[in-house]
Amino acid sequence: MRKEKDDPLKLRKFGKSGKDVSAVGVGAMSFANFYGPTNEENSLAILDAAVAAGVTHIDTANVYGMGRSEDTIGMFLNLRGAATRDGLFIATKASITRGDDGKRIFRNDLEHLETELDKSLSRMGTDHVDLFYVHRRDPGVDIEEVAGTLGELVKKGKIRGIGFSEIAPSSLRRAATEHPVDAVQSEYSLGVRAPELGLVQACKELGTALVAFGPVGRSFLTDTPISPDRIPDLDFLRVNPRFMEPNYSNNIKATDGFRALASDMGLPAASLAVAWVLAQGAHVFAIPGTRSVAHFEELVKGGNVTLDASQLAEIERVLPVGWAYGDRYSAGQWVGPERFS
Repeated sequence: MRKEKDDPLKLRKFGKSGKDVSAVGVGAMSFANFYGPTNEENSLAILDAAVAAGVTHIDTANVYGMGRSEDTIGMFLNLRGAATRDGLFIATKASITRGDDGKRIFRNDLEHLETELDKSLSRMGTDHVDLFYVHRRDPGVDIEEVAGTLGELVKKGKIRGIGFSEIAPSSLRRAATEHPVDAVQSEYSLGVRAPELGLVQACKELGTALVAFGPVGRSFLTDTPISPDRIPDLDFLRVNPRFMEPNYSNNIKATDGFRALASDMGLPAASLAVAWVLAQGAHVFAIPGTRSVAHFEELVKGGNVTLDASQLAEIERVLPVGWAYGDRYSAGQWVGPERFS
């Protein structure tokens, strides 16, 4: 294992753009109270720490805090100036909305996507984003048509590249026939291995970046997993199967060996978890989120750790495929993501 902690954070070629982007980015969902209360001062401190560490990739979405995450990024860019914006690779998403009856729906039409994109650009105070994802597919619209729609936004100069979140490999292949797809975002970690059943491979074949969210297993793959007393206050986790008993206690027990292994390697568990994700291919990127500057520094450290074959094998021994207790989503949370395995 090589720890290049004194070197700048590693960069990788990102998708079809070929742009150099930091292997580890900022998942800005945490700026919107998703994993607990935070504030602008704290979020700005994380963004400052990111820039100082050489992080260039910032990932957000219009629904994170209903614009709050993007507002915070916009505040940061306004405070830090044009030179900071020029050095960043900013991604956002749209398509999740509410119908007339108040129920959640997904819209992939140009009118909705462009309207929401314009709002995102206004919140962040920029004239373009480097990557724009369809957050969830509308199953009633062919994905080739959606890729073409995103291509129109590229032509208008409002976005530089297109992406999709939580789609199947077959959908990616279809979309790529209409327009080059720069990225697919999917949950991927030692606890969520489904992308290895075709998505990792399809992204590599097509020159598409695989952007891994949740690389530290929603805290299970860290030294300080979310405590059970906090779970009832977190809307997403309190109904998530992996955080319900007895699954929660079983998952803590299952990951104890991983924490011990990381300690033996001289690393925080979060660093090792991120390093493992990045070891799955040069086209893989990680966008962990956090409300803590200290924890962010652990996450970024994983971007400069190179694991050898024996260490990867030891990690697999400690956390073999299928170790996790409970599905990664509840029935309601599964509405939208495409299952392919």
